[in-house]
Amino acid sequence: MTFSGNIPPMNKKTDSHQPAHSVAVLISNGLGTFEFGIAVEVFGLARPEFDFPWYDFKVVNTQAQDVTATGGIRIAADAGLEALARVDTIVIPSWRTLGSQSAEGSQSAEGSQPAEGSQSTEDSQAVIEAIQQASQRGVRFLSICSGVFLLAAAGLLDGKKATSHWRHIPKLKALYPEIDIEEDTLYVDQENIICSAGSAAGIDACLHLVRKDFGTKIANDVARRLVAPPHRDGGQAQFIPNPIEKVERHAISESMDWALAQIASNVTVKKMAEHAHMSERTFLRRFREAVGNTPMEWLQRNRVFKAQELLENTEHSMEQIAERAGYQSSETFRVAFKRVAGVSPGVYRARFHRTA
Repeated sequence: MTFSGNIPPMNKKTDSHQPAHSVAVLISNGLGTFEFGIAVEVFGLARPEFDFPWYDFKVVNTQAQDVTATGGIRIAADAGLEALARVDTIVIPSWRTLGSQSAEGSQSAEGSQPAEGSQSTEDSQAVIEAIQQASQRGVRFLSICSGVFLLAAAGLLDGKKATSHWRHIPKLKALYPEIDIEEDTLYVDQENIICSAGSAAGIDACLHLVRKDFGTKIANDVARRLVAPPHRDGGQAQFIPNPIEKVERHAISESMDWALAQIASNVTVKKMAEHAHMSERTFLRRFREAVGNTPMEWLQRNRVFKAQELLENTEHSMEQIAERAGYQSSETFRVAFKRVAGVSPGVYRARFHRTA
């Protein structure tokens, strides 16, 4: 999974007088309704269960009139492009290819044919310029599915990693060969840009952003309200083309449950394979087919999740947390944690501890 962790998490705000982090979702004709709904649900919904300011959310239109989204739904925006000069994060839920590269209607997250509605080259250029100016200010971007095409057209992805829905990958490659495209991941996080694949992967990417801003517990609370899995690793495959046999899938699932229950102990791939009654070689292959990454990658990720929970909710020392998360030494823990989370355990605790 590509996870540079270079975006510093936003401080959790417990002071109601502090301004909330502002998020704008950018809309235009042919908007993907589901992808737009994800952004509204995660960032725009009121959160009375939290005792700190949630995101300051607004809908920004690329044109003067209301837009028509998939399904014939008309949406009125809160502001025009000028609002992008005053926001911290911009979400692009879907987009068309632009300008001389054939201005089409938005392509849905499922990779269907473009919907009716397009935008002039002049208007498209105004949007690109607004995006570029926002990038120069250090704004953070999150694209869902075909939203990546706008970031690519603005030149923000040149030389960087990115992804999109698997049906859009060939077109993205053809139009923007300078982008390092991750073909089979749920989302990519690099520097100030998060790109996700289609539909449900947008939920994963948005929860990932919340986790970076507010910590694991708050992200899990949001996921619970969404009735969504609290975390799917960005490096997971977008789809599994050849499902494994039901009995093997069940054995791997039981092995994963067993490993999570034993996370503080010396869990190894060999022991997981033995628990699944498979050879290590077969287990490695079947695990990747079922989950999309290796058992060691999965174990590492879940050890860090365990450490994040302990850093947020306990007063344990770093040595105690390292031990409870299954690390052999505190130094190994610190290196692994920073590689996955992007910040040191000490910095993470300072930002996300319950008393912060």
